[in-house]
Amino acid sequence: MEPLSQCSGMPNSQPPDLAVTDERNRLAQVPPALQMTLLLHRRSNRFRREVANCLTGVVAVLLITWVCFELHRKALTPMCLYLIVVVLLSLRGRFLSSIVVSIVATLCLDYFFVPPLFSLAVSEPLPLITFLISSAVITRLVSRVGKLLKEKLQRSEAYLSEAQRLSHTGSFGWQVSTGVLAWSEETFRIFDYEPTMKPTMQMVLERTHPEDLALVERTIHGASQDGKDFDFEHRLLMPDGSVKHLQIAAHAAGKQSDKCEFIGSVMDITESKRAQEALRQAQAELAHITRITTIGELAASIAHEVNQPLAAIIVNGNGGLRWLADKSPNLDEAREALKRIVRDGNRAGEVITRIRALLKKAAPAKQPMDLNEAIREVIFLTQNAMDKNRVALRLELPPDLPNVFGDRVQLQQVILNLIVNAIDAMGTVEDRVRDLFIRTQRRGEGEVFVTVRDSGIGLDSASIEQAFTAFHTTKPSGLGMGLSISRSIVENHSGRLWATAHDGPGASFHFTLLTAPGVKL
Repeated sequence: MEPLSQCSGMPNSQPPDLAVTDERNRLAQVPPALQMTLLLHRRSNRFRREVANCLTGVVAVLLITWVCFELHRKALTPMCLYLIVVVLLSLRGRFLSSIVVSIVATLCLDYFFVPPLFSLAVSEPLPLITFLISSAVITRLVSRVGKLLKEKLQRSEAYLSEAQRLSHTGSFGWQVSTGVLAWSEETFRIFDYEPTMKPTMQMVLERTHPEDLALVERTIHGASQDGKDFDFEHRLLMPDGSVKHLQIAAHAAGKQSDKCEFIGSVMDITESKRAQEALRQAQAELAHITRITTIGELAASIAHEVNQPLAAIIVNGNGGLRWLADKSPNLDEAREALKRIVRDGNRAGEVITRIRALLKKAAPAKQPMDLNEAIREVIFLTQNAMDKNRVALRLELPPDLPNVFGDRVQLQQVILNLIVNAIDAMGTVEDRVRDLFIRTQRRGEGEVFVTVRDSGIGLDSASIEQAFTAFHTTKPSGLGMGLSISRSIVENHSGRLWATAHDGPGASFHFTLLTAPGVKL
């Protein structure tokens, strides 16, 4: 595999000059002694190539001379064949070799084919002039074309290198049979290695984050065995302790086991990952604010739920004191009063616990959970709001519903938001029963389906999707984020949240969730 481009620098109006400048800069960084060694090595190679070309051309001329002389050909035939040899040498851009071969060809032509035969006297200089002019023109043309191609290649390399630098995307080649790797300069920069180093798989594994090492080794081994394209993400642990996120994609250029090779890209997506994490944190903050706002709207219901057991505690406490204050204390009645105090105290504690669970700010913790139980807890908090708005609640919560896999607090926020929206949608309804219907059921393999339906003012088909748009609200004091955040939560649980309009009054909201791992349907 040919090495991939490793040029660098910002392309401008004269990228070739830039590429030459970069080459000179890299050469300037080499120690003087090594520079001299490289220069002598280049000159030695150039001299050997010239000698080889001369010998090849001279041998070809001598062979043509022998064949034509044996066949008793006239001077025109060997002259044309000599010219072909000179042209071929000139096409390789070797003018010095062409001169030497032209002289040898002229001498052979005059000695063997031009009278007087077997005489080295050049009686006709025209062949030599023809050879030299042809060689000069072709060599000059080849040199010019080669220079243009080189400039074009340098320009393309400069553009490619700068594009890779700006997009943080490097390229690589991998020959599976030999294990040879070729990296672009941006790939060296991403892995933080010097471009002078020879890339190896060991260098990749040394930079790989320990937690992702098994994934990388498994992917490399699998690609080398089946020769299929691969695309995956993993992390690098850099020498300074920083972490980089990479996306690796490669295409198999050959399918045979002995010729399989991959051409791929290495993209540094660290900034993208940081932006996603910042967005996730911002969404979590906004979801927390929305949850608190919703709970604030239910403050009266919460106060009612807490006041009831507190009032009962006071009544039972006073009753117990009276039973104990008699001349003959009724211990059985006092004991019952104390039991009722404990029961009502636990009830008040449960209310506070549920409120704290909904208000707490913690990282999502997905685990198997009973969705029906979570719905009942939310209904407990909203019961007073339903009673106040004369909402008739109907439930279809099958006891054999499988557990779902998710974060309890986040999913309860979704349910709470849908119930509160349904209650608000029926707040102005006077001509029919304010009916709230909640149902859970299995749907397909490994999925639970939830429906929250009301008999309120409803939604038209044009405004269904708009209801999920951020900051869109029909409430005077609403933030317009409830449904948007609810959809985001459900989608983060690999589910889907949507709404349907009714032919009659009201609307339905539906969402799906995955069942917990290991659940058999």
